Amino acid sequence: MKKLVLAIACAAGLVATHAPAQAADWPSERPIRLLVGFGAGGGTDIVARIIAQPLGDLLHQTVVVENKPGAGGSIASEAVAKAPPDGYTASMISAGHTVSAVMLKQLRYDSVKDFAPVGEVAQGAFVIVARKDFPANDVKGLVALAKASPGKLNFASVGLGSTQHFAGELFRQMAGIDVKHVPYRGTPAVVTALRAQEVDYAVELVHAVQGQVAAGELKLIAVAAPQRWPTIPNVPTVAEAGVPGYAVGSWYGFVYPAGTPQAIVDKTSAALKEVLTKPDIREQLAKTGAVVHVTSPADFGKHMADEVAKWRTVRDKAGLEPN
Repeated sequence: MKKLVLAIACAAGLVATHAPAQAADWPSERPIRLLVGFGAGGGTDIVARIIAQPLGDLLHQTVVVENKPGAGGSIASEAVAKAPPDGYTASMISAGHTVSAVMLKQLRYDSVKDFAPVGEVAQGAFVIVARKDFPANDVKGLVALAKASPGKLNFASVGLGSTQHFAGELFRQMAGIDVKHVPYRGTPAVVTALRAQEVDYAVELVHAVQGQVAAGELKLIAVAAPQRWPTIPNVPTVAEAGVPGYAVGSWYGFVYPAGTPQAIVDKTSAALKEVLTKPDIREQLAKTGAVVHVTSPADFGKHMADEVAKWRTVRDKAGLEPN
């Protein structure tokens, strides 16, 4: 009997020591590639570079940011989706990841199922911003103006199928107004068009237009985010200012390929949360217009799925065709 108990105990010990070792077998034999689907200097790239070194220090790994721009971030996303799920390839994705899911016809991956979510890292805020001589000063005024002159007003975005385009389209749908969309190539072109009074308004990232607003060159109408924003606390959200339920947020999150061992996902999630408690990291993110927002892997996965569903509905209601 004693021999049997001893044998069972030894077997249990082997299982207890061997199984976790296998699950957490993640040697520092090569760096973790943190892919970014946009060029250097963009919001996603900056967020990735802010967290890369401190995250690597906590994981006892080297985290190297690698830019793979193109096709709205989908080139990098595909590379991650098809990478071995061994913890050595990851991506910093943004809200555009879920917009691409419904607007790019030729995607060769599933924007939710082919990724192992680790957690959201930070959020940014979109705002509705107008040319300085725009007759309306708030959401109710904008809506009233649009309804009084159907089809006369227009809004700009950084391109057809962009997050800004979809944010503007969602506002059009929920406000029940008839306005035209005018696409441009990038935020600088949108800002230039607003300053030149070529277009009436746009939905843009707050940090991209805050300088022009402060200088009186553009007019801030409302915050498109779910809540008031720390840098402009006196500006109401679109929802509280006249279009209940409207909310569009800019966000950044960390993912691995689907099938990555849960031990690696959990270890990265815990390290990410610790990195984001550091005052210097929070300060660096704040300078980019981002606010720390930490979520669990499960919550981030649900958020990704909810975003895809939301944008698919917006696309279908607008009659937009994936390209």
